[in-house]
This record gives sequence, C-alpha cells and structure tokens, in this order.
Amino acid sequence: MKTSPFDWILISLLSILLSACVTNGTNQSPKPQSSPLSQDMTNSTEEITYLALGDSYTIGEGVSDSDTYPAQLTSLLSTKGIKMAKPKIIATTGWTTDELQQGIQAAEIDDNTYSIVTLLIGVNNQYRGRTVENYKGEFEQLLDQAIAFADGKTNRVVVISIPDWGVTKFADQQQVDKAKIASEIDAYNRTQQTISEGKGVTFIDITEEYREIGHLKENLAADGLHPSGKIYRSWAQQLEGVLVERLQD
Repeated sequence: MKTSPFDWILISLLSILLSACVTNGTNQSPKPQSSPLSQDMTNSTEEITYLALGDSYTIGEGVSDSDTYPAQLTSLLSTKGIKMAKPKIIATTGWTTDELQQGIQAAEIDDNTYSIVTLLIGVNNQYRGRTVENYKGEFEQLLDQAIAFADGKTNRVVVISIPDWGVTKFADQQQVDKAKIASEIDAYNRTQQTISEGKGVTFIDITEEYREIGHLKENLAADGLHPSGKIYRSWAQQLEGVLVERLQD
C-alpha cells in the first residue's frame, strides 16, 4: 500500500509530539538543586564579619593565632564555602567584665555591626572573688552591646560558658579549693545562661566537657592553665554547628 504525502505529514507531526512529551515528561532527568547555603553564601561577594569578645580564652593565651577558637571557627566556616573576613578580637588576658567594657570603648567600634558575635567572659571575676550579683549587671550590659554589634540579630550572638580552671595543672600547683571554684563558676554560668536565654541568645556549655578533659597534658598550653588548640578546636566546632545555618538568615 502506497503512502500519500498527507500520511507523511501526519506521521511527522506525531513524531514531533511524541518527542515533546518525552522531553517534558517524567523521563526527563531532574536538574541538581543547590543548597540554600551554597546559593546564598558561596555566591555572595560580601564577607562575613566576626567579632569575638572576651579574655585570655578568646585571645588564646599560650597558643598560636591560628589555634584560637575565633581563628578556627573562621577556618571551619570558610571550608563550607562561606567568605569570612579576618575576625575582630577584643580580648586581653586577665580582663574582667568591666575591663572588657573599657576595651570595647577603647576600640572605637560603636558604629560597627558584625555578622557574628561571640562572648566569653567572667573567669577573672571569679578568680578575683567578685560577687555573682556584680557580675550579673556587667554581663548583661556586655550582652546588650554584643546584640547591638550583631545589628539586633540575637540568633547571630553566642555566649560561651566559663571553663573551670580548677581542673588544670596550675590549680594543682596553687593548691586551691577546687570544689569552691567549681561551685562559683557554676553560679556564674547559671547567671549567663538565664540572661542569654531571656534575650533569645544561644548559650553553649563547654564547661562540663572541659572538666573531663581539661587536665590532660595534650589539652593544656605550656603554662598549665590555659587550653591547647585541641580544646579550642572543640569550641570552634560547637560554634560552627550553631552558626552555619543561621548565616542564611
């Protein structure tokens, strides 16, 4: 049987329609979807800024600059494809809450805002025998400043609990009352946590873990008092776990 020219036209049209159905139908391979983090953060030209407020634990007494927890946090976030600026650190060994306030004022950053702000302060208040009531007022003022530096974004602010220095080699040498130190630090940390949670700020408890491993040689700096880079690595990882998602907000 011969095929007419009209039959050929009809066959051609059917072929085109079938091809279109296959292309647009369920046989089409899905395109890979990028995660919100990779879209929002890795494609951004704006660097994420980080302000770290504290004392010797924040500045990293006894370890290299790259081993401090602010530096390690910056490195960890960078490996996620997040463009990180060099962290701004306002901290000095021995600082109490009022001295940190003075340090912030001296840094002349009142008009600045940052993508991330962390706060770890209070061990020297305890060491010098100051009351929790005195600490409470000064800590709350510092936390309000931290929130302001984060442009009011409380989910971008993290408070880190005070480590218990009573577990260290230095404490052994000083023959201090370790139970008294632990009790006082717990009271400071409870105050921190209550104030932080009341303002919608995340509180990270690193104290209990530190009590278990802070005395180990590999977890101490050469002075026998301050943490080594391994401890700071753990703190940085905990901060990363909190902040990596929130940087999308």
